[in-house]
Amino acid sequence: MTDDLVARLLDGDKRALSRLLSFVENGYPEGREAMKALFGHTGHAHIIGMTGPTGSGKSTLVGVLAREYRTRDRTVGIVAVDPTSPFSHGAVLGDRIRMQELTSDPGVFIRSMATRGALGGLASTTSDVTTVLDAAHKDIIIVETVGAGQDEVEVADTAHTTVVISVPGAGDEVQAIKAGILEIADILVVNKADQPRADITAQQLHAYLNLNRDEGWEVPILKTVAIRGRGVVELADAIDRHRSFLETSGRLEEARRHRARRQLLALAGEELLSRVLATAEANGRLDELVESIAKRELDPHTAAERLIQADG
Repeated sequence: MTDDLVARLLDGDKRALSRLLSFVENGYPEGREAMKALFGHTGHAHIIGMTGPTGSGKSTLVGVLAREYRTRDRTVGIVAVDPTSPFSHGAVLGDRIRMQELTSDPGVFIRSMATRGALGGLASTTSDVTTVLDAAHKDIIIVETVGAGQDEVEVADTAHTTVVISVPGAGDEVQAIKAGILEIADILVVNKADQPRADITAQQLHAYLNLNRDEGWEVPILKTVAIRGRGVVELADAIDRHRSFLETSGRLEEARRHRARRQLLALAGEELLSRVLATAEANGRLDELVESIAKRELDPHTAAERLIQADG
């Protein structure tokens, strides 16, 4: 079955793509088999990370950016990471609702994912989902983070180009988003730029960048009004320039190695933890150690060491 789905995906079958993404997202064995078969067909797509605070207009900007890339005859995959519902434990799907008008375009594929408790603005399988979309011949893959706060820096490990969005009118705008998130920006966007204080926000971003200047790529600060489509052409142009910079400077290969290392260590960690837990649950050792910690007879660090030793 997996081989048939993989073949159909490579032929452009959207149903096969949806089904394989479900396998991958849920950690099914079929998903692992598909990833092994599809990996050799990847490496073409340019992955764009879109992050910023809640209410910054990320979804609207993602939608107009996707439409702009379609006018440039590029296929687009969108991975919209939503917070997990406390009731259904699935994605709230707010992003997919807002991008409904794109679903009729055969050159656009939208996938909403639940975080399922993962931190950093992404789901644990987001990277694998982008890999499948890459194999499905998407030229551009846009990954939109949850938008929960300042710590959504994980997207920089997944994306080739990271776009950080801010909005005017949030008091000290730059201070509100500065911790951690500005440092990952390849492109800065002041969205809702038709509102008061947009110029002040842009000036603050310029001042911040002057204090934290990396050699090579000069981070552009762009103004957009996503709901009206203003500034989206300039944003797409800036993303394309950044991709060219990565390719000519050799940083694209460096980024691929960094991503490969992160993926390898993350997957190895998951596999090792799975094996340890399987053994500990089978022989009852896990419950014993949990009880010892709860009774303050054993500290968590020592218990963890014994859990690992017992598996060995």
